Amino acid sequence: MGKGRPRAVERGGGLGQLTSVTSGNGSLNIPLAPVYYPSEEEFKDPLEFIYKIRAEAEPYGICKIVPPKSWKPPFALDLNSFTFPTKTQAIHQLQARPASCDSKTFELEYVRFLEAHCGRKSRKKVIFEGEELDLCKLFNAAKRFGGYDKVTKEKKWGEVFKFVRPGNKISECAKYVLGQLYREHLYDYEEYYCKLHIGKSKGCKRGVHNGRKSDQKSDSSSSRKRRKNNNSFGFVPGKRFSLEAFRKLADRTKKKWFGTMSCSRVQIEKKFWEIVEGSLGEVEVMYGSDLDTSIYGSGFPSSNDERLESVDADVWDEYCNSPWNLNNLPKLRGSMLRAVHHNIAGVMVPWLYIGMLFSAFCWHFEDHCFYSMNYHHWGEPKCWYSVPGGEASAFEKVMRSCLPDLFDAQPDLLFQLVTMLNPSVLQENGVPVYSVLQEPGNFVITFPRSYHGGFNFGLNCAEAVNFAPADWLPHGGFASELYQLYHKPAVLSHEELLCVVAKIGCDTKAAPYMNKELLRVFGKEKMWRERLWKKGLVKTSVMAPRKNPDYVGTEEDPTCIICQQYLYLSAVVCHCRPATFVCLEHWEHLCECTPRKRHLLYRHSLAELDELICMPENAISGCSNSRRQRSLLQQNLSSTDSGALTKKVKGKQMTLAQLAEEWLLNSCKIFQLSFSSNAYANALKEAQQFLWSGSEMDPVRDVVKNLVQGKQWAERVRQCLSAVESWSNSKDVEKVCIEHIDDLLKHDPLPCNEPVHLKLKEHAEAARVLVQEIVDILSEPTSSLSALEDLHMRASNFPVYVNGSDKLAKKISSMKAWIDNVKKCVLETRPAAIETDFLYHLKSEMLELQMHVPEKEMLLKLIGRAELCQAQCKEMLKGPVTLELTATARQTTATRRTVALPDSHRVNQGNLLGYDFRRECLSCNPELLRLLQKLELLVQEFGALVVNIPDLKLLRQYHDDTISWISRFNQILVNIHEREDQETVVDELKCLQRDGSFLRVRVTELALVEAELSRACCRAKALKVHRTKTTLDFVQQVLSEAAVLQIEKEQLFVSVSKMRAAAISWEERAIQILAAQSKLEDFENAIRASEEIFMTLPSLPAVKDAVSAAKSWLESSKPFLQSSGVTTFISNPGLSYEKLKEQVSRSKILEVSLAEQMAIKTVMRNCEEWRSQACFFLNDVEEMMNRKDTFKRVRADVISDIEQLRIKVETVAAAGLSLGYDFCEISMLQNASSILQWCSKVLFLCSEAPSLEDVDKLIKEMSNLPTGCIIGFVYMSLSDGISWLKRAIEVLSVSYCRRGIRNSHLTDAEDILMKSQELGNGAFHCSELEMVMSEFETVQNWMQQGKEVVGCSAEDATAFLGSLLKKVTKRYSCSNSYHLKCLVPKSVDGNNSKEFVCQYCAIVDSGSICRSKDSPLRYKGKCPQLETLVELCSDAEKFTIRIEEKDLLLEIVDQALACRGCLSEIVDSSLSFFEKDIFSISRKLTIALKALDVAGVYDTLVSRKFDLALARNSWRIRASELIEGSQKPALQQIQRHLKEGLAINVPPEDYFKQKLEEVKEAGMQWAELAKKVVGDNGNLELDKVFELITEGENLAIHFEKELKLLRARSVLYCICRKPYNQRPMIACDECDEWYHFDCINLVTPPKIYICPACKPQIDRKISVSTSVKEDRSPSTKDSEPQTPSPRPLKSQWRRPQKKSKPRKKQKVSSVADGCSNSSSCEPSVLLWRNRKPFRRTAQKRADLGNLSPFFLLEH
Repeated sequence: MGKGRPRAVERGGGLGQLTSVTSGNGSLNIPLAPVYYPSEEEFKDPLEFIYKIRAEAEPYGICKIVPPKSWKPPFALDLNSFTFPTKTQAIHQLQARPASCDSKTFELEYVRFLEAHCGRKSRKKVIFEGEELDLCKLFNAAKRFGGYDKVTKEKKWGEVFKFVRPGNKISECAKYVLGQLYREHLYDYEEYYCKLHIGKSKGCKRGVHNGRKSDQKSDSSSSRKRRKNNNSFGFVPGKRFSLEAFRKLADRTKKKWFGTMSCSRVQIEKKFWEIVEGSLGEVEVMYGSDLDTSIYGSGFPSSNDERLESVDADVWDEYCNSPWNLNNLPKLRGSMLRAVHHNIAGVMVPWLYIGMLFSAFCWHFEDHCFYSMNYHHWGEPKCWYSVPGGEASAFEKVMRSCLPDLFDAQPDLLFQLVTMLNPSVLQENGVPVYSVLQEPGNFVITFPRSYHGGFNFGLNCAEAVNFAPADWLPHGGFASELYQLYHKPAVLSHEELLCVVAKIGCDTKAAPYMNKELLRVFGKEKMWRERLWKKGLVKTSVMAPRKNPDYVGTEEDPTCIICQQYLYLSAVVCHCRPATFVCLEHWEHLCECTPRKRHLLYRHSLAELDELICMPENAISGCSNSRRQRSLLQQNLSSTDSGALTKKVKGKQMTLAQLAEEWLLNSCKIFQLSFSSNAYANALKEAQQFLWSGSEMDPVRDVVKNLVQGKQWAERVRQCLSAVESWSNSKDVEKVCIEHIDDLLKHDPLPCNEPVHLKLKEHAEAARVLVQEIVDILSEPTSSLSALEDLHMRASNFPVYVNGSDKLAKKISSMKAWIDNVKKCVLETRPAAIETDFLYHLKSEMLELQMHVPEKEMLLKLIGRAELCQAQCKEMLKGPVTLELTATARQTTATRRTVALPDSHRVNQGNLLGYDFRRECLSCNPELLRLLQKLELLVQEFGALVVNIPDLKLLRQYHDDTISWISRFNQILVNIHEREDQETVVDELKCLQRDGSFLRVRVTELALVEAELSRACCRAKALKVHRTKTTLDFVQQVLSEAAVLQIEKEQLFVSVSKMRAAAISWEERAIQILAAQSKLEDFENAIRASEEIFMTLPSLPAVKDAVSAAKSWLESSKPFLQSSGVTTFISNPGLSYEKLKEQVSRSKILEVSLAEQMAIKTVMRNCEEWRSQACFFLNDVEEMMNRKDTFKRVRADVISDIEQLRIKVETVAAAGLSLGYDFCEISMLQNASSILQWCSKVLFLCSEAPSLEDVDKLIKEMSNLPTGCIIGFVYMSLSDGISWLKRAIEVLSVSYCRRGIRNSHLTDAEDILMKSQELGNGAFHCSELEMVMSEFETVQNWMQQGKEVVGCSAEDATAFLGSLLKKVTKRYSCSNSYHLKCLVPKSVDGNNSKEFVCQYCAIVDSGSICRSKDSPLRYKGKCPQLETLVELCSDAEKFTIRIEEKDLLLEIVDQALACRGCLSEIVDSSLSFFEKDIFSISRKLTIALKALDVAGVYDTLVSRKFDLALARNSWRIRASELIEGSQKPALQQIQRHLKEGLAINVPPEDYFKQKLEEVKEAGMQWAELAKKVVGDNGNLELDKVFELITEGENLAIHFEKELKLLRARSVLYCICRKPYNQRPMIACDECDEWYHFDCINLVTPPKIYICPACKPQIDRKISVSTSVKEDRSPSTKDSEPQTPSPRPLKSQWRRPQKKSKPRKKQKVSSVADGCSNSSSCEPSVLLWRNRKPFRRTAQKRADLGNLSPFFLLEH
């Protein structure tokens, strides 16, 4: 879009092209609200874009914004884990529900009525249909429909009964009885009730009684305060659902109402409003509404929420900060809600909505008349309806008139969000309503004070929040007054928001709105404060200041107990109820106390509020408009300033200024007298009545400030002196500081005259002297403890606290503590109990305190011994003991040979110098020995030192670690070579070696550990040889290592050597037998010998493999061996010849010598000889089969040769089987034998006459014979002959036909017969030949009959079908295809066919019921009856011979029957279809019409049903044209068409019949009413007449005559405002206005008549013109946003003919010009329905008083 201009929702264009939403029954005709498509640049700032479109969109109350395509925020909730609570909505009760009546109140009022009017004290029990009748419900139900008279007139007792007893049915008789019961018991009470409540409602505004107390309770379950009534209708909390469970419920609900078919918006809206109006029974749905996103999560990304894994981080961050994110919208720059500190659910924090089909949000406007923004995340659309804010009063009026009982029971019903009303009802009453269809990704904006509601089309998710730009401020002020009127708690304080925003500053765009609203609040506050002052409420005080004044809502203000509003600016409280507050308007309702006992609390004085007003003025400084408003305010307030504000004081009238002057004179005298607390308090109390006022009371505020300061100073002086004197008497009281006294005495001049301050001054001087003494003694270089204690005692007994006393006491305490610590150190006996840092700390304290005590020498001595120990330890740690040995020691230790220690050498654990060898090592390194001795001496000397020396502790630890390590080494050396767990020894030595490397004192045992570790590893390997099998190489390596380590003579290594010798001997023997290919026994003996050797032998696997191979070969060769002394022969016919050859090959590679090898070679030789014999006989068989002269010989000789050869073949095959091998030649011999035997049988059968059974048997045998290379000329000749016999049997045998074999074709039978004649009749002995001849005659007769029925032969039909396969053309309208040849010859040019409309679409779409005989597809041949063709097919089923004509006829009949089914389905669906859609049925009927024409078979049943369906469709098409055509039909056309529908039995449930009936009924009712109005002589009000005209113009029927009469009736004349009624009239020559003679007391017409309205003086003209222009041209910046009034109706106005003579045209005066201009420019000045074009309006009404001398007024 460009620059905020809207585009139409569907087709584009401006606002003038917006379409309407029309329901199926015509009940809705809702114009669409504008839709905006912002560009990327416009979409950057939401508030700026909304400000740009506000002027255009606000008159609709709602608009839709479609974001750019690039704006696609991710849905931030996890759909799998999201759960939410729901509410149950009773949709059928949103409108059609009884009022929540209070039966007790009704009973009380009804009994009073009976006592006052009937003389009874109790009412009788009323019985209706066997049950007691609830009179309370009956009365409220009748009140809903307008009372008894209207219900009876409109016959609505049935609807009343539904409210009294819902769910029950009522008869006509019962309706009459119910009306009579109401007449008897409640009719008089109805009149009494109306009079009673009319009296109560006087002085009420908008249906709320000022004196009525609110009985509602606030629901504080959320931050957004809603109200609910205990007896009122509402939404019940439902179950908690997961999204998946709710989706299933929503799908079931939609399927229940609309099935699986897609439904339109019109259908859904129609169904919804039918439910709301109660015509479809009880309907309840679930709605997940008002879900606080701070609890359940927002659909928009938020920085406080965890990012979904499926969303990219950059995308998440982008939409987290987007201004269109509803979490950010309320606090954008330019929003008034930025100052709100706390989060208000639904206002500052968005609410989430999970809806389903029909879940609704009822008519309401937003809290505080805020803007609202709703975003559709996903799902089905959401339908919105809106009434502009400018029409809110009209909307509320219609709601009250339509639902009077509900509003009587709940005056604040529209705040409850539980009531719906059909928008069509609002439209009928002149309230404009607009609609929006919100789809996923769309924003919907509602404007301030616009009522809106709607419902959901299915499962969806939306999110909404409020926001408040600067132009909202006047609407917010209106909302705050509305809340106060309805006693409804506010969400936030409007006054607080104004003040906070004014303090923090606003931009130039918001400043005008802010300034205007502050002026309104200021004027209201000033008025009420002055009114309370006049009433005598003079006690005032300022409210406690805010902790955070820059934010709204940081602290909650008290609320008024009457109107429930926040009391931010001011409140009234009384001492009798200190915790109860009221606003200034309800101050009289607080309590029964007098005004003087009540107290006014205020936060800002009027002067401070005036400064707040100046703040936004500074933002618009230089603006003439703001300066003008400011001056106007000063002028308005000047009349009620302090000088003019008076009240009676002590018998005389005094102004506020006079009282202030008197108070100022009295206050000045107080300062001159000695201080008196009562005098000061009384003066301040009297000043309270002035402080709330404006800047004129600034002198009073200054004096009050001085009084407060003086009073406070005098009271502080007295309190200080009292504290000083009190301490002298009681030491428990806290002393007064000298600084506090100095602070009190520093004032010059003193705030007030208080004499006691001189005594306080004396105490201050004495305190200063004592302070100086303390400073002197603390500054001396040395001081004694006794002198310090004496001075401290004096300071402690002085009544004033001095600063130096604490420092003095601290020094005394430090000296005593130091002496105690030194004594404890000297007397300590535990080693290392004192830290060196503590000693040095004591030393530093000694230097700081500068004192001489005996403990000083003791401390220095202890420190000296500790420092000596520290020095020696550091020296020791610097030497080689802590690092490594010297170079000489390292060399000596490395080159010395390690020797095994005797068992007798054990190390003494208590002595570091263990055994002789170690002494020998140390003697070689005297430096190491000296260092070790020095270490032992150092440990012994300072072991008992009480000071903790870290280095000494470290050396002691080194010493202990070394002793422990040597002890462990000596324990391991004990019997180390005899231990069986050498692996453990290795681990212990490695651990010992590792620990020794970490010692800071190096020892010589480390070298010994390394040597013993090598020996232990070698012993471990030897043990491994004994425990597991190892190789010879490994054993040799172990023995070599033992020899190097000189431990080879140990018993362990001796046994290992013997094992090695045995293994070498066996290995030599194994190599020998493998090389000689010995017998199997030698190999087995070697294997047994290897089992005694526990070692891995290299040749053992080869020996075992050789034995295993020999045994395996023997096992596999047993089946092949014959009896040759080795084994017995066993015949096994399953042996494989190939495996035999494999066994022979394997015997040649064996390493063991066996006797069976020669035997298996003999078996192989016998098999090869048999195979040679078998091949010879197979060649003989093949040669016989291929002989060409076989059948030329004598048949008996041929049979004999075949039999001899067969016997030989079988003999050879038997010999092969006896060998027991699977020779492939055996199967070949057997196959040859089978073929020879079959040929012999065939030749034998040919010599005799065969039977059918013998032939069949040979055929079967032939199919089982093997085929291969043996088959030759003889076999092929015999098989062909058998096949011919098989074919003959299939054709001629009747028995085969009866078994279900398909009948042969007639030509096949003829061919068989011809061949049988060639063979001779005696060749086959069968009787079927005669049956075939008889069948020929029957078939010929049937074919002749079929030709007569069909009209052409089979050949002609085949040629016709072939011609249909050529060229086709397409139809444009229905997109079907036709053959060119099938169309009418001259209708289409086959070579140049582009587009044309077929006659079928033209017939159906035009509504014609006549079928053309010249249709392009109509079959031109003879059309046989379908029943005749079915009979022919039945006769043909008896034939045993197949013919083509029968198949063709069956295909035609099948297609005809299929066509009958399809056409029947189309026709039945057309006859049973009653909905609005005509196109789908027309297309189906077009298809059926073409099918009937193109078919060559006539179906009587289908044709009759089709003609009826075509007639009904034609009627529906013409009905649609009447309803939806461009021209409205006349009533006679509607009636004539309904009569035609009765003739063709159109069912009552048909949509168009119902529509026509509704249109007819509505038109007749309107026509009757119009007829009455035309002849009522002006009794009906003009606005009602215009409503009737509007209704008539909106009807679907055209009433030309009636509308013309009504328009003439709507023109009013004269001052009596009556239509033309044949009374004499005269026209004014100046303004053309007509007047009745009798209305202006005119008897005869003058020549020139000027009406009194045109005679005012020039000055009067100018003043009136100026005032009218100013009133009608308000500043656009100052005026509140309003919805423009509707345009006047366009109609022809009838004027009566003037009876006076024509007059000359005179110059129009300035007054008339002004009036005409204002009338054309400002249509909202007059009620638009009463305004007439080109006539005076406003000025004439203003000057009607000038006509009083000329006519009489009726009072």
